[in-house]
Amino acid sequence: MTLRVLNTLTGETEPFEPQDPDDVLLYYCGLTVSDDPHLGHARTWVHVDVMHRWLEQLGYGVRHVENITDVNEKIVARVGEDDLGDSEREVAAGFIDRLLADMRSLNLKRAAVYPRVTEHVPEIIDLVERLVEKGYAYESNGSVYFDVTTFDDYGKLSNQRLDDVEAQGPDEERAEKRHPADFALWKADGVDASAVAQHRHDDREYAVDHPTGETWDSPWGEGRPGWHIECSAMSMTHLGETIDIHVGGRDLVFPHHENEIAQSEAATGAQFVRYWLHADLFQMDDDKMSSSLGNFVPVREAVPEFGVNPLRMFFLSASYNSTQTYSEAAITEATERWERLENAYRRATEAADSAAARTTVTDDALREAVDETREAFTAAMNDDFNTREALAALLDLASAVNVHLDDRDEYDYQGLRNAIETFEHLGGEALGFTFAGDAEGEAHLAEELVELVLDVRDEERAAGNYERADALRDDLEALGVEVQDTDDGTTYRL
Repeated sequence: MTLRVLNTLTGETEPFEPQDPDDVLLYYCGLTVSDDPHLGHARTWVHVDVMHRWLEQLGYGVRHVENITDVNEKIVARVGEDDLGDSEREVAAGFIDRLLADMRSLNLKRAAVYPRVTEHVPEIIDLVERLVEKGYAYESNGSVYFDVTTFDDYGKLSNQRLDDVEAQGPDEERAEKRHPADFALWKADGVDASAVAQHRHDDREYAVDHPTGETWDSPWGEGRPGWHIECSAMSMTHLGETIDIHVGGRDLVFPHHENEIAQSEAATGAQFVRYWLHADLFQMDDDKMSSSLGNFVPVREAVPEFGVNPLRMFFLSASYNSTQTYSEAAITEATERWERLENAYRRATEAADSAAARTTVTDDALREAVDETREAFTAAMNDDFNTREALAALLDLASAVNVHLDDRDEYDYQGLRNAIETFEHLGGEALGFTFAGDAEGEAHLAEELVELVLDVRDEERAAGNYERADALRDDLEALGVEVQDTDDGTTYRL
């Protein structure tokens, strides 16, 4: 069965066909590092992680890029607060450390690259220059705006007509723009922080009494990148002109993703994204879980309280493109489902290793349940990554294992081994659960710990602490981990 995905661009569920039949280019709109990550972020991370894992299960190589926005007026607003740092870069660096640690704590596969805006300003300026030269953008008072009237397909992702598009940007920008819907690619130095912040990932506005943060020289004078242009520049740098899958929150369809399409396709003449996948809202009561509203549960508090496996079970119990609501009751229910799955795995491994397991015993019902689980799981995951139905298939297998083991004197050794391998392959490798006693899961955990050390090493290098970074590399190599630095990031081999 071929993987099919719901493409926001067409509104249809379509067969997935990457540009390269062997490799998939996957981009996820990452976080603005102005606060601690919360469970709303974690939910999308886990679903993107499972997409990555399932694509690999289908035989694809996956180049996964997730950007980090470290230039933003929300970050500037935190300067000097609670010892977070005395500059935009210091505040961002601290939150990036927390971000990467939280990612690792959730057993996520490592992206190939976590590009940051501060590392890609030259590429951003080059892209803006290209748009100006082609007549898609114009300079006004040191800022540069994209002229939406020059791009005929503007609105094709959000299904809006240009005449119906609301004005973008704060009031003080509008006198500088040719059309109310034009959006900023480059902002001149001195723009009030709240002017741009109100059009970021949530609705909170920040009023700050200090400068708007770091600026860079450009052909139009000192300034800072606009929000939308950064994703286009970073994705093109690391994935090329056309991405296979671009994932983001449903609330980013307009204006962020609509503007990404316009500026990218205007600059290159190529299709920017083949398949747009959008995760729906994660709610706390009746409101979206959001740092700006203060109604959030930080990842760093939730993981030790609930555990990684129960959290993954909770997130995956709803499909990525359905709305999910956080509650302690829902977490409790997910914990019970995880314990049911884990207990079936434990019972199966103990029974298979016992003297009661016989190669001469055959339980057709158990073996048929294994085959049915594999078929149902594969069908669910190929149906737009339907994790809800995939989990249901695994839980059905757990029931079949328990029925086989209850009230028996002898066990079907091969049937149990098939069930154990199915739990480890589909539950572990595909969905990212870690079963106690699973050798492959423990090996994967070791790899995740290596990647955590590499993330810390990357942070040390970015901060100019080269001696500390070299020491971490030496420590890893002393443990048998060969580290290599390449143009596309750091790789390692055990």
